[in-house]
Order: sequence, then C-alpha cells, then structure tokens
Amino acid sequence: MNRIPLYILLLLFMGNISLMGQVQSEDTLSRKLIHRIGIDLSPGYVLPTEKFFEGENLRQKPIRSTFSTHLKWAFRFAPDSYFGRNYPHASQGIGLAYNTFFDQDEIGSPIALYVFQNSRIASLTNRLSLDYEWNFGASFGWKPYDEQSNPMNMVVGSKVNAYIHLGLMLNWHLAPQWNMTFGSGFTHFSNGNTCYPNAGVNTLGGRIGIVRTFNQEDWKPRRPAADPFQRHFSYDLILYGALRKRVFLSDNPGASAVLPGHFGVAGLNFNPMYNVSRYFRAGLSLDMQYDESANLKEHVVNEGVPGDDLRFYRPPFREQFAVGLSARAEIVMPIFSINLGVGRNIICKGEDTDHFYQILALKTHITRRFFLHVGYQLYKFKDPNNLMLGIGYRFNGHP
Repeated sequence: MNRIPLYILLLLFMGNISLMGQVQSEDTLSRKLIHRIGIDLSPGYVLPTEKFFEGENLRQKPIRSTFSTHLKWAFRFAPDSYFGRNYPHASQGIGLAYNTFFDQDEIGSPIALYVFQNSRIASLTNRLSLDYEWNFGASFGWKPYDEQSNPMNMVVGSKVNAYIHLGLMLNWHLAPQWNMTFGSGFTHFSNGNTCYPNAGVNTLGGRIGIVRTFNQEDWKPRRPAADPFQRHFSYDLILYGALRKRVFLSDNPGASAVLPGHFGVAGLNFNPMYNVSRYFRAGLSLDMQYDESANLKEHVVNEGVPGDDLRFYRPPFREQFAVGLSARAEIVMPIFSINLGVGRNIICKGEDTDHFYQILALKTHITRRFFLHVGYQLYKFKDPNNLMLGIGYRFNGHP
C-alpha cells in the first residue's frame, strides 16, 4: 500500500489543528468561529489521457463519466478577529467525498478525505459572487494495476492516491444562513510517482451545492475595517524529502523496466519573496535537489536482464545533484498558502537533471514562522518527477 498520501493528509491536519489552537489562544477580541456545513453534487467528464479510458479495458467501452458526492464542514474566523478582519470571505475545513467512475471492477469507487479552502474573487451583486475553491487530500479504495487480476488498468498503481481539485463557482446568498453554489472544476488523482503505473486520473466536472451557516447572527452586520498593510520582503527556507519510483528506459527494445524498490529525494529551497499585498507575494527561489535515481541509465552493469535483476554503479554525486533557479508566485490566505513555480536547473550534469521544472506546493502554517510544506515537482509541464514533503521557516514574516 502506498503510504505517501497518508503522510500528506497527516501533515495537513496537523497544521490545521495547530493554527486553529494558536489563533484562538491569541485572539483577545473573540474566540468564536462561524461554522458551516455543505453538500455538493458533482457530475464530471473523464479526460481520455490514456488508452484505458478510450476503451482498452475489460469492458471494451470508453470510460467517460464520473460522479462525486461531497460532505463538508468549514469555519470562518469571527469578524472581530485578525483573520476575520483581513480575510472576511475565507472558509476552510475538512471534506469527505465518494467518487465513482462506473467501473468498479477495474478502477473502484474511491473515498477522498481532504482539507479545502474557498474565498471570494469578485462581488457581482449584493447576493451573488464569484468564488474559488481548492481541495487537497488523499483518496482510498482504488483498484490498482495487477499483472494477474487487473492487467489492463495502466493508469492507477496504488490503492491510495493523492487528490487535488481546483474550481470556480457562483455563490448565491439565498437567505441569512443559506448559500447555494454552481460551478465547475478540474480534479487530479495521482500517487506522486511513488508507485507505477502513475498515469493518473483527470476529470472536468460541474457542481451544485448547498451550504448552511451557523451562529453568524451573533455578529454585527457591519464588518470592522481591515488592518493596514505594509509591503515588505520575506524569506522562506524549506527542507524536504520523499521517496520515488523510477522506470529504466533502455535504448534496446523490450529492455525497459520498472526498477525495484524506492529511491530517496532530498532538497532545499530558499525563496526571497516580495509581499505585494496581504493576499499575494512573488519572487525567486534557489532550488537544490539530490535524486538518488537520477542518471542511472549511463551506469548499468548488466543491461538486457529482467528489471528485477538490473544492477548499476552508483553515479557520481554531481550527476544526481542539481541547482536551479525558479520564479515563484504565492497566494496567501489564513492557514494555507499556495505556491507556484517555474524554473530551470543551471548547475547539473546528465539528461535527468538538465531540464526545466515546475512546482506546485501547499504551505500549511503551524505558527507565524514555521510551516509544513507539501509540494509536487513536474518537468515538461506534464511528467511527474517527485513529491516534496518538508518543513519551512519564514524570516521577516509579518502577521
């Protein structure tokens, strides 16, 4: 069983609980939270990224449809608290979803457990707004590839996979304590390259939901003004690690193979960021990474034997270590920040490290300076490279 998504979920919940405790203990004006419960229904379309979805499966039929049901609990900070004054429309919480692809025997019907956050992008009328939402967590109950019992499923390689969702929605304020949402979004399921196969499952879907808000009537209708904000530089130092699988791609037909075991990855990022507003910061990052699986191809001892028997000389350190420079942008909200990066290795040697790379990371703030870091690195904007599970420290951070 793939354990990496379980670690991701544990890290996220630890950060969520830690900051909730910190904020309530420091907030001298109010210790109440505004609670919300919602239900979403989401029909969707499975993107045909693999031949399995186009009909090369046991049923010999295309897999095009998906459907999910979501139950969510969320909270908002009280209007007279720091986060309530400065992020008045942000909600964050925990969700539980049932997903079906109408192919129980080969894919399964996974259950997703995740953290999420949504907030307002723009007010359209007094009762209607355009909002966004992201979900991040783990999904359980997949039917993974098996050479004997499930040989045609070359898209899912583990029973547990990461779950990522990003969507836009219209938020309609029906009544003082009721909201209705309509929207669409993109969903990705993957194991972060910790097991093979890892083609992943991608869907586009619609959504309709209803949300009930509790104890909001206790608050004054006029919201306190936001605190003044001073632009400034902050500096994030991040240490991370992960395990990954590696496919050996041979120049000889038929000799390519999935290598046995897992390989270690370790890295360090240093991000100087300019805080343009309380919602957004941008800057550069110095990225250093060691990948134990990089550039093995040129150091094969016995090429041509079955994958389980392949042997390698250990490549020199300089072929498995790379230093890159990336441009970063970060959306800042209570508890969570979303960091996006596009970079290029500038000190490297070998085919596996001499390339551009892309980073998507979620920072979960434990205190005002310490945060948990869960990231995913790609290259060529589509090929999975490795997870980035770690911890970070912010210098010159402001509330």
